[in-house]
Amino acid sequence: MLKLNTLCLFLLLSFYGMAQSPLQPGFTLLEKGDFEQAETFFEGYLTDDPKNKTALICYGRAVGLSGEPEKATGMFSSLLEEYPGDFEIQINYNESFLWDKKFKEAEPLYAQLVKEYPENFGAVLGYANTLSNLKKYEKALEWVERALIIQPGNLSAKTSRKYMRLGYANAYVNAQNYKKGETLLKEIFIDFPEDRDALLNLANLYLITKEVDDAKAIYKRLATSEKDSITSLNGIALAEHIGENDKQALVVATTAKEKADAFDDATIKEQTYDRYVQALIWNRKYIKAKTEIAELDTKYTNRNWLYALKAMLGLYTGSPKKSVANYDAILKNDSASFDGNLGKANALFAADRIVPAYNAAFGTLKVFKDQKDAIGFIDKLNISFTPTIDEHLAYTFDNGNNVAFSTNTTATVPLSTKFSTNLAYYYRTTENTVTDNKASSHVLSAGFDYKFLPKTTFKAVVGLNKSSFGTESYTQPVIDTKLLLQPFKLQNLELGYKREIQSFNADLIEREIIMNHFGFNYNLGTNFNLGWYTQAIHTTQSDNNTRNLLFTSLYYNLMRKPALKVGLNYQYLSFAEQVPTIYFSPEKYQAVEIFADLRGDISKNTQYMMSAATGLQQVEDDPNTVIFRAETGITHKFSKRFSGNLYGKYSNIASATAAGFEYTEIGLKLKWLITKKPLFYNKIAK
Repeated sequence: MLKLNTLCLFLLLSFYGMAQSPLQPGFTLLEKGDFEQAETFFEGYLTDDPKNKTALICYGRAVGLSGEPEKATGMFSSLLEEYPGDFEIQINYNESFLWDKKFKEAEPLYAQLVKEYPENFGAVLGYANTLSNLKKYEKALEWVERALIIQPGNLSAKTSRKYMRLGYANAYVNAQNYKKGETLLKEIFIDFPEDRDALLNLANLYLITKEVDDAKAIYKRLATSEKDSITSLNGIALAEHIGENDKQALVVATTAKEKADAFDDATIKEQTYDRYVQALIWNRKYIKAKTEIAELDTKYTNRNWLYALKAMLGLYTGSPKKSVANYDAILKNDSASFDGNLGKANALFAADRIVPAYNAAFGTLKVFKDQKDAIGFIDKLNISFTPTIDEHLAYTFDNGNNVAFSTNTTATVPLSTKFSTNLAYYYRTTENTVTDNKASSHVLSAGFDYKFLPKTTFKAVVGLNKSSFGTESYTQPVIDTKLLLQPFKLQNLELGYKREIQSFNADLIEREIIMNHFGFNYNLGTNFNLGWYTQAIHTTQSDNNTRNLLFTSLYYNLMRKPALKVGLNYQYLSFAEQVPTIYFSPEKYQAVEIFADLRGDISKNTQYMMSAATGLQQVEDDPNTVIFRAETGITHKFSKRFSGNLYGKYSNIASATAAGFEYTEIGLKLKWLITKKPLFYNKIAK
């Protein structure tokens, strides 16, 4: 947009020379931005001098800039009929479209104007600004350079060039071309050293790319005043969080809050309180965060940032429905809010409302085209519902001279967000290297998953197991059904029935032992890192034996990144009949152990896991013996659609196998996403 003082000075010199003009008070009001008062002034002046072209032009500008651009366009259009081809009227007519944000309509008008007046600074700069508003940044920068050739060093043109570079850099950042965006932002410092807008955008770029140290360095450069030093601390706190140093983030946010409390600026206080409560939530200080939010709620009503804090707390504490309500409140205030749109998508996903979550993400992309986080969220949903093939290969050996090889291939095809089908083939061959007994099992099964309510899913698998040993074989049906639900917040319950054939070794396969398992798994989480998991299974067998199993684990999450969990396990096992020569079947077995589980990232596409447990076990009334088990694995994502996991595990816990032996297993798991997107994607994409 052209600078008002440039236009008015031009008018003054053109029509009235260097002498004082009776229109000067109106010029001054326009230059100061007092458009409504300027409108009143020129309207009064035109009562006495209705044909004064200068006054008519300035009146039109005052009308347009005070909030009635369409009316101004009509006024300039009428003037052009009276003064056809008049440059000053034409350029104001063109500019009136910019005031009305009708940039497409303005573009051809300016294109024609610069064709007729290629050396006119105002026309060239106006065209450049029009192109910039249309996000045609490359062409806009070419034209602003032409304007600076006409008037070298012009501040208006330099300022326009700054905002073009900011917009162009943002477009590159959204397209994930971060180096080009960084270059454009740094070019702003040539005209405006240490420009605040450029520094903030550069810091944000480094946060996106997780270059935490660079981001903190930029925020420190920003701290040139008391106000900006608080903004700097708020940014550094966020950088510490992204750098996975949440404790330091809270320290910095607390310092910023203390400084903001002593600083009389309402906006900076709100920004700082926002970051402080975020830091409390990052550090899982939920009670303190809830108290702070309640206190802020009495001071600040209907603030989007406060709704966002409530929503964030809800997501962290397992209350996604409350989060959805708070994001709705944000969108009621501002339908184009990024936090509101994508935040609601995440909350809906957490509430297991998948299709609405998709819709919210698509809505985000309508407002924020090519936005990285929204695209990433949709990709995450797509991966959950894309047809897959999973392959699991395993080699097992134990100290009872049994060796086994197994392969399990599963194809899963989600037909909607609620209904998924699967087909699996399992093969296991086993032999005893001493007795030379050999046997094999083939299991072909098909099943489905149906989510009939959010957080409530029924799974069913049926199939046939064909077991062979020597020259004989038999076929038995297999069944596996589960009901998964979340009865209360942070609680998961699984009820199940499973019919399977004992296939650990050749001797057991030959005996054709059918096992019917009835049981449940229950997990209780908390907001203070403590958790409790329990499994109970009652098994009836075709050899008229029964088994009861109870496993319970109390665990504590020590760290989140890497994830370190420690805990205490207790296991109880009891068989009605004891047949130790056939399989491990004590009247009473107990084990107590402590364990640790560590999981983290080696790189962006590679993760590791390690777990170990040790303790004491007692069989019947025998003396206690030491138990130990361990597992380690590494998972690598070879591409967006293909990943693999290599693992190994060892256990000498007596109940780990049907035969009661210590054993070792080495395995490989592969996962391939068959298609790029879910089969139903085109039906829900908008």
